[in-house]
Amino acid sequence: MATSPPHPSYPVGPTDGAPFAGSGTASSSRHAHWWHRAWVRYGALSTLLAISGLVILALVREETGTEGFLVGLGLAVLPVPLLIAAFRWLDRVEPGPWRNLLFCFAWGACAAALIAIVANSFATRWIATATADPSSADTLGATVIAPVVEESAKAAAVLLVFLFRRRDFTGIVDGVVIAGVTATGFAFTENILYLGTAFGTDQLTGGSGIASVTAATFFVRIIMSPFAHPLFTVLTGIGFGIAALSADRRTLRRVLFPLGGLLLAMGMHAMWNGSSAFGEYGFFAVYAAFMVPIFGLLTWLVIWTRQRELKTVRAELPAYAVAGWLTPAEPYALGSMRARRIARQHARQYARQHAGRHAGRAAAREVARYEAYATSLAFLRHRARRGSPGADFAVRERELLGELWRRREVARPALDHAARITAPPVPVTVPPWPVYGVYGYGHQPAPYPAYNPYRS
Repeated sequence: MATSPPHPSYPVGPTDGAPFAGSGTASSSRHAHWWHRAWVRYGALSTLLAISGLVILALVREETGTEGFLVGLGLAVLPVPLLIAAFRWLDRVEPGPWRNLLFCFAWGACAAALIAIVANSFATRWIATATADPSSADTLGATVIAPVVEESAKAAAVLLVFLFRRRDFTGIVDGVVIAGVTATGFAFTENILYLGTAFGTDQLTGGSGIASVTAATFFVRIIMSPFAHPLFTVLTGIGFGIAALSADRRTLRRVLFPLGGLLLAMGMHAMWNGSSAFGEYGFFAVYAAFMVPIFGLLTWLVIWTRQRELKTVRAELPAYAVAGWLTPAEPYALGSMRARRIARQHARQYARQHAGRHAGRAAAREVARYEAYATSLAFLRHRARRGSPGADFAVRERELLGELWRRREVARPALDHAARITAPPVPVTVPPWPVYGVYGYGHQPAPYPAYNPYRS
């Protein structure tokens, strides 16, 4: 029976006075209050989101009518799968659990939308009463009140995941994904309201076809700018992502970066909402001059960060290969998205041939989990080397190594196969000086092909 190899030593050394990982957990769990139990928190959060969803449903239906609500719902749902798929693709290096994404989407669609509708309406009415100028109140509400309220409401979801799901929040990509999915949920509810209201206007005025208000609203919100709300809130997510990479002792940095990201999100949101004040073509000017370039810049930043994460995997995992936890080929395979995909396909095909289709799907899932745990292990060690290991470093490292060890029989052959296929060839050059050969001085023998351990 195989035994686990020794795990690598602690990379930076514990800080003075830091408790050993796992100490005191038994006593604390025995004396935990009822509100610290997981089922209580999950139940309270689910109840809050459910109530928010019912209230927002009633408010939107009252505003649009039943027919308008159904039309708005059918049109607003169109960009949601594309946006969720895009954010999920960004998260493929270290995919977070689906429950986090479901919470973020539900928070954005229900809680954040409800907060925004109630707060925006109250603030706009108060300004209109105080100034006796309803038109100015609407403009001020759209350009000042709405960005502050909406971005704060969406940022609350990012903050909750950052505080209570810290293991799943490890860097910039996680912040982008969590913020983007939250904003996608918020935009979904807002689009139902706008499209449903536009449909109701067309019903009253007799508008139809391309010239209708519904078509114009659909073109602006669904075709041209489905990424608007995610783009704003992603700035907040980047701030939280930088904070997640910072050491725990850098409290000021961990506060200022999320706050700075939130302020940038509010400013960009305000500029977007106020684009109509720049004239007839103000919207298109802001769209072309600011939205599209910023969207391209953030897309490049996230993809570049994703590539850096893969380099981190390749740099950190060899320590575990030396200790015997991984094979020498695995760090390379785990640092390549193409090799990961080939490994999952190989495991699925091999298990399907020997044990049936169901076994093939199960094997592919096990390899995917192995890849995710190995990536989390690499990021954990990287944070420790940077000086922010966390109090539970040793416990978390042991948990991840245990998960890898339990899946090694399925994952290792698949990853080795992927490494052999995807490893780049090793270049071999002939020495420039004369070599003594079988046929005498000056003969340049043909070079032998280099041995590549990743190729069969």
